[in-house]
Amino acid sequence: MDYDKNITQVEIFGLTLSSSLSGGGYAVILKEIDGERRLPIVIGQFEAQVIAIHLEGVNPPRPLTHDLLKNFIELFGFSIDFVTITDLRDSTFYAKIKIDNDTYEEIDARPSDAIALALKFSAPIFVANSILDEIGFIPEAVDEKKNEEKDISFEDEFDEDQDTKSIQKKLEQLKKDLDDAVSNEDYEKAATLRDEIKKIEISNLN
Repeated sequence: MDYDKNITQVEIFGLTLSSSLSGGGYAVILKEIDGERRLPIVIGQFEAQVIAIHLEGVNPPRPLTHDLLKNFIELFGFSIDFVTITDLRDSTFYAKIKIDNDTYEEIDARPSDAIALALKFSAPIFVANSILDEIGFIPEAVDEKKNEEKDISFEDEFDEDQDTKSIQKKLEQLKKDLDDAVSNEDYEKAATLRDEIKKIEISNLN
């Protein structure tokens, strides 16, 4: 099947605890299949549990909610072709689910539900290139390894502080947005921004 050139296929790289969220929370880390960029998406504890159970190959004794959805979809003779993380607006991710029937439009969904169902159907997961270009990141350790493999002369023009400056600028903007969110009492957005700041700070320590 030919897919839209404006999307990139990703895989689940892992799950991580996001303690900065109120009451605790999780983030699923997506990684592009043909590259090194990563994309963290904050998800709820239940969705994280569903994803973790699937990744670990555990079969629950009774069907969970996403198992029930899968059974209903299959009962009506459908399957899922693929899911796409389509948009990022006001720190909220949006996703679409494409079923294997062109009669129906793509179904709007939370990314966490879309990813969980994609796992249930062994369907590919995609992310809009615009999202990866905007906030996708390469862990510093991976980036440094790639640079070491390049044959670069010391006489070449090379700004070794460029990445650091770019990350610092992004952190400053995120912290400004966090202050604005707190001032406007938009605590849900503030929690998401705090998690994004912590994610960047942690990745720079690795």
